[in-house]
Amino acid sequence: MTNATDEIPYFPAIAPAVFTDGAATAALFRPVLADLAEAVEVPDAALPAPTPCASFTVAGLRDHVLGWLQHFAVALSDPDRTSPRSDADAYRATDDERAAAEVVRESAARLEAALAGDVLGRQVVMSTSRMDGSAVAAMALGEYLIHGWDLSVASGRHWAPSDAACDAAREFFEGMIAPEYRSEDGGGGFFAPEVPVPDDAPALHRLLGFAGRNPAWTPPA
Repeated sequence: MTNATDEIPYFPAIAPAVFTDGAATAALFRPVLADLAEAVEVPDAALPAPTPCASFTVAGLRDHVLGWLQHFAVALSDPDRTSPRSDADAYRATDDERAAAEVVRESAARLEAALAGDVLGRQVVMSTSRMDGSAVAAMALGEYLIHGWDLSVASGRHWAPSDAACDAAREFFEGMIAPEYRSEDGGGGFFAPEVPVPDDAPALHRLLGFAGRNPAWTPPA
């Protein structure tokens, strides 16, 4: 019998082996999302400021981060999309009674509960496609390693994720990001052109460079 989700286009992406182990994957996520909960708490005065993600101000990037983090958490909790999902791009922190940090913590708890189940070995319906659960987890980790840095450097905070998390995310992106997924401004859901960094650069810098970020970026004076 055909499953209804079989009609949703499948996006093939292979995740590194660590993303087949729920406990190991949760251990990579836990400190990243704990730090992200701090990074999304920015003063109102900083919200109009630019970020290394060229198409977003701090306010716009915070909305993007929170909207999609909730989407990832819900998708991994409900891989067959048995319930309706909100539009991640329509999320606005200013319309949410919760503190931004609380949104991250609630999503982190939901994501960790999902990882304790069998979701990494299943297919997950995202928005317009379905992916292996392991690939969804790898993509989400990379997303928040990079956007956590975006928000942190834009607001003058330190961002120091583990080498293990950065290396795992970069390995996944190296197999997923085709040339057609890159654009000059990195906007519209695409990655910017790769920024060369030395082979012996820190793991975070190698991840950022591959994702199209300049690790030396600083806010305009």
